[in-house]
Amino acid sequence: MGKQARAIVDLSLKDLVKDLNKAYCDEWLAFYLYWYMAQTVSGRAYEDMKEMLEKIAKDELEHAGELADLITKLGDVPVANPMELEKGANSSYLMPPRNTADINRIIRIVAEAEAEAIEVYNKIAKKTFGKDHVTYQLVTHILSEEVTHEEMFENLLER
Repeated sequence: MGKQARAIVDLSLKDLVKDLNKAYCDEWLAFYLYWYMAQTVSGRAYEDMKEMLEKIAKDELEHAGELADLITKLGDVPVANPMELEKGANSSYLMPPRNTADINRIIRIVAEAEAEAIEVYNKIAKKTFGKDHVTYQLVTHILSEEVTHEEMFENLLER
C-alpha cells in the first residue's frame, strides 16, 4: 500500500499488524497440523481424508501468504522465526491424535481449529469494517473459506 492507502486506514496500523501477524501464525500452525495429519492418516477411508486434509492445508498456506503480503503492504513484516509461531498465535497448536486411524478425532480437531479461525477473522472483520477496506476484503475472503472448511468437517461428523 502506498502512503495515501495507509493514511486512509482509520485505526492503529501497529495494532492491526499485530492482529494480522497473530492470524499469520495461526495459519502456519494450521497448515502444518493438516499437512502432518494428511501424511500420517490411516485406517478406513484414509485416502479420502488425506486428500481433504491436503487440500485444506494448501488453503491455509495460501492464507498465510495473503496475510504476509498484506502485512508487508502495511509497512511491516510477518513473523520470521518459525520457533515464534506458536507463541505469536491466537491459540496453542492442536496436537494430532496419536492414533492415526482415529478419523473422528482428526475431524473434531480440524473442526475446532476452523471454529477458532472463524472467531479470529470475524473479530478482525468487525475491527476493520468501514475503517480499512483492503484488510476487510481480505479477511472476509479468508473467513468465508474457513466457514466452508468448518462446515465440510462438521458434515462428516454427522455421518
